[in-house]
Amino acid sequence: MTVRVVVGPGGVLRRVEASGHAGGEGAGSNPACAAVTVLLRSAWETMALYEGVSPAGSAASPGSLGFTLGRYPEEAEERLRGIADFLLVGISGVEREHPGKVHLVLEDERRT
Repeated sequence: MTVRVVVGPGGVLRRVEASGHAGGEGAGSNPACAAVTVLLRSAWETMALYEGVSPAGSAASPGSLGFTLGRYPEEAEERLRGIADFLLVGISGVEREHPGKVHLVLEDERRT
């Protein structure tokens, strides 16, 4: 499973794309895949709770999940940065605990 995360200049999660399954056991039967899926869905659902924040997401096919955050109110930035931090720490932990099953690719626009 590959998870590509784009973090914007304010440290806010801008885009996430996950593809593949963590392991050959098939959809839903691998703990690494399940953990990443829960983290991604929780991040998206939490973002959607905030007024003025409308992430656009899709799960076009099994093994594919992603969302993008467009505009958001300035007062939501701190919370959105916290969601990004939480998601990155969570996925990094799954990657460490399940070597070779999850690959995190971080595009950090704060560094450019």
